[in-house]
Amino acid sequence: MSKPHASPLPLLPLLVFLALFLGVGTYLSLTGVSYAFYQLPAPVAVLPALIVAVLISRDSINKTVEQFLAGCGHSNIMAMCIIYLLSGAFGAVAKATGGVDATVALGLSLVPASLLLPGLFVIAAFIATAMGTSMGTIAALAPVALGLAQQGDLPLALTAGALLSGAMFGDNLSIISDTTIAATRTQGCDMKDKFRANFRLALPAAILTLLWLGFASSGSHVIDAKDFQLLPILPYVTILVLAVAGLNVFVVLILGIVLAGLVGLSGDYSLAKYVKDIYAGFTGMQEIFMLSLLMGGLAYLMEKQGGLAWLAAKLGHGSTGKNGELAIAGLVFTTNFCTANNTVSIIVNGQLAKDIAQQNAISPVRSASLLDIFACVNQGLVPWGAQALLLGSSFTLSPLAVVSHSGYVLVLAAITLATVLAPGARRLLVKH
Repeated sequence: MSKPHASPLPLLPLLVFLALFLGVGTYLSLTGVSYAFYQLPAPVAVLPALIVAVLISRDSINKTVEQFLAGCGHSNIMAMCIIYLLSGAFGAVAKATGGVDATVALGLSLVPASLLLPGLFVIAAFIATAMGTSMGTIAALAPVALGLAQQGDLPLALTAGALLSGAMFGDNLSIISDTTIAATRTQGCDMKDKFRANFRLALPAAILTLLWLGFASSGSHVIDAKDFQLLPILPYVTILVLAVAGLNVFVVLILGIVLAGLVGLSGDYSLAKYVKDIYAGFTGMQEIFMLSLLMGGLAYLMEKQGGLAWLAAKLGHGSTGKNGELAIAGLVFTTNFCTANNTVSIIVNGQLAKDIAQQNAISPVRSASLLDIFACVNQGLVPWGAQALLLGSSFTLSPLAVVSHSGYVLVLAAITLATVLAPGARRLLVKH
């Protein structure tokens, strides 16, 4: 199969989507409209972009549609969509059976109010590292985090940002994460070496983030201590234990749904209500489900039509010395901005990044580390990314509000860039 002709034109649909989605939301926000970013649903904003993608395609309409459907049906997209459905069902059933309220009450009884946000970051980081997925972590913890924020009188956006930060910490570090697998395989290095390289950068970023969250959440929050039962908490405890054990996220969520239902059925929770709550959880995720499908198809069209190849060539051309590391970082960062999928961004740029690394005497471990870090950094910043969308839906917030509080990824990016530009930081934090 021949490679697509590199051209900037296929990136035009993405610009159309961004202009509509961000432009309309920003304008309505400035005019004082409530829930401004919800006035134009994101799946609707994608439709004009898809029309543009079809109009500029050099292939026949039938072939273009086939490519679009292939992108929609990609395994990564399907995995995200199923996670959406399962997480929605688990959240609905757990809430209906009292699991959310009981877990919140337990958390409030154990954690001082001033440490709620740092504690949430640590828990999310630990679970994401064990599970290898930021999405699974957010799906499991979002209902609890929302309850803690409401009971602890914490800003919702800041709480969502703390959860997103911890989830991206683990996604970037986990040995079983798709991003780690993609980065190490494309660059030809060992996962453990890449983990150590990333950890040297992630640890100081995490410490600074904990200090920031501790300061941001400090103060006198009035927390009402409530009585609670331990049984409704069991589904959440089970999910966390299974996550630490490294069980597949799909299995974890399905078991969570079943266990939450059994807990409810042991009381006055009826089977009919259980079934309806599962379906209600499904329907509650329909917007981000549709957006993920459509964006997956659009991203694949941009790739097949040569838009991503053009972007890769422009960012990778003429890189020398430390500029080679900056080129690798900029390459995956910009591509992830277009695709909102950190794994795909690494895969798309893997070979080019390897070529740049070899030309500039950059070790495979270092290039893999840069790929993974800046893909995850951007994933934690794009409002149309799956993580921000899920958190926005769970917290009833604009995804833009969520990513504006994703402090960890900004600190991680700053520290990593310092190791590129500052010799002292490089000697201290980089061993390869």
